[in-house]
Amino acid sequence: MAFQLKENKKETENKTIRFPVPLIERIEGTIKNQNVTFSGFVIQACEYALDNMDNDEKE
Repeated sequence: MAFQLKENKKETENKTIRFPVPLIERIEGTIKNQNVTFSGFVIQACEYALDNMDNDEKE
């Protein structure tokens, strides 16, 4: 299944994470003119990665 951006608001908790500048630029370019925040994109990308990992890697 392809990664699809979606609007989603859930209960959240703050975490601090550092991103390489080129990755930030790629993400910001991807979400430009989309109705999704940087945080929303990162959450969706993480969920997608976790849902699509091989079963051996999930355990």
